[in-house]
Amino acid sequence: MKKSSTLAGSFLLIVSLFSAIFAQTQTVSKVNPKISDDTKVTTKSVKTTSIENIEQDLAEALTLIEDNYASGKKLNYNELFKSSIDSMLHTLDPHSNYFDAKEFEEFRTSQSSQYYGIGATIGDLSDPNGKVIATFIKATFEGAPAYRAGLRYGDKIVEVNGASMLGKSFSEVRTFLRGPRGTPAKLVVERYGTGKREEVEIIRDAVSQPSISEAYMIRPGVGYVGMRGGFNQTTYDEFVQAMQQLKAQGMKQLILDLRENGGGLVSQAYRVANTFLSTGQTIFTQKGRIDGANTPPYRADNPAPDNTPLVILVNRSTASASEILAGALQDHDRALIVGENTFGKGLVQNPFVLEYGSMLLLTIAKYETPSGRLIQKDYSDGNLYSYYTNGGTLQDEAQPQKPKGAESKTDSGRSVYSGGGINPDEVVKPQTITAERARFQQKLNNPIFAFALDLAFGKIKGFESYKVDRPISFEYDLKASDFPVTENLFQTFKKFAMDKYKFSSAQIDKEREFIERTLRLEVVTAAYGSTTSLQVFNEYDNQLKRAIEFLPKAKWLALEGAKANAKKSEGSMNR
Repeated sequence: MKKSSTLAGSFLLIVSLFSAIFAQTQTVSKVNPKISDDTKVTTKSVKTTSIENIEQDLAEALTLIEDNYASGKKLNYNELFKSSIDSMLHTLDPHSNYFDAKEFEEFRTSQSSQYYGIGATIGDLSDPNGKVIATFIKATFEGAPAYRAGLRYGDKIVEVNGASMLGKSFSEVRTFLRGPRGTPAKLVVERYGTGKREEVEIIRDAVSQPSISEAYMIRPGVGYVGMRGGFNQTTYDEFVQAMQQLKAQGMKQLILDLRENGGGLVSQAYRVANTFLSTGQTIFTQKGRIDGANTPPYRADNPAPDNTPLVILVNRSTASASEILAGALQDHDRALIVGENTFGKGLVQNPFVLEYGSMLLLTIAKYETPSGRLIQKDYSDGNLYSYYTNGGTLQDEAQPQKPKGAESKTDSGRSVYSGGGINPDEVVKPQTITAERARFQQKLNNPIFAFALDLAFGKIKGFESYKVDRPISFEYDLKASDFPVTENLFQTFKKFAMDKYKFSSAQIDKEREFIERTLRLEVVTAAYGSTTSLQVFNEYDNQLKRAIEFLPKAKWLALEGAKANAKKSEGSMNR
């Protein structure tokens, strides 16, 4: 039997996984009687499946592949075995996964709220014919290597480590900028304001990747916390700091945005929920088969919970730990949930470190919300594509999803349901556009970026006040008076796009809102960074606007929940 050292090592890994996962009661395998005429197979008698049989068949299959497959000399063994293990795990559930050594390291890094690189956002610019001219720096992050090196908005990336970047898209350039911590990235950049080229050497380092993208006063008395970056090791500390800052600015009501938050560390979600719940109130429970997976309810331990009226924004990408947080506060009537049905991931994974630096993330239990809801969506058909796309028809989300599972009750007696995520208390769908219109808007990004570069460097006559040829001012709360897209500015851009990019007047007028939003976002990015620029998007967000309107109802709901909890506590004391 011929095997390379890589093949042998990978084979042992798969065998060990089979042994760990499938060491269960023996079953009988059946031979399929329907075999294609052009497939020469010699059937054997039915036999009992065992670990030994699996190991023997697997070894034989691997040897046949290596000896006979047409491209056997070019096999990528890592991909071969990784796909084999993933396929095996996905017969169990959609969230058990195998991570090779590189992916495991990336996984651990992501949970530490950081990544390794230069710490900059980049974007490319194309000419009127759609040909990429170059990729530019759009923003750096505070304290990151790119910021320390003096890179800023509009710097054209000419070379990276001796390789020309001109004509390359931002996705291509990004691969040259990334690399292990401590390694150098030698850049040649051309300053947009002067046209001069400079050599800049940057040592790649850890770059903060916070859970909270933005926290600011969105209205007088109303705070906004965008917790959209997952639950990582710093999430709760970030949240505490955001709450302190907002309360110092007069916050009386709060919008907590969990849209696109795919979850992460449940311990962090527990601590955020604990902020708003009283001692003894259940946050979640989990039930599994191994020691430590089946636990008593995780209860709040807070004698003085925060009573700020709270609306939580969710969508279909709100998942896992985010759903635990939203479900706990909904079941206790502590927060009003606004938006769309959440994803529906109610499974607990535990990491098992394997040989060769790899890791198995295996489902060990299921979550339940305080009212006893199982929020996990159905996976009985084993179709991974259908599971993640709702049958391939995400567009069918135009109508609210009907409750699918068993009914439960919140503290005040409202009905909530199991079987498919968290159903919002108030359904608000996002505004959508057609794919054709989205493609056209994508084309408009080039004249907008080109015009914004001139605007930000004082090259548009009559608009010199928009010049921001300076380092980014971080942690700035945007004002409506900052860089407004006035009628004169819009008309100036319109002439620019018509003359240089050959758009028609009607095309520009039809997309006026998109142009105004994107143009302002570019200049705000140049002045205050990519994080603060999110405030521009929020000004146009219909779900966020409705969430603010629902704050009075959230306040009333919290009072009802508090009454129910007090009554329940009183009843317990009288027993």
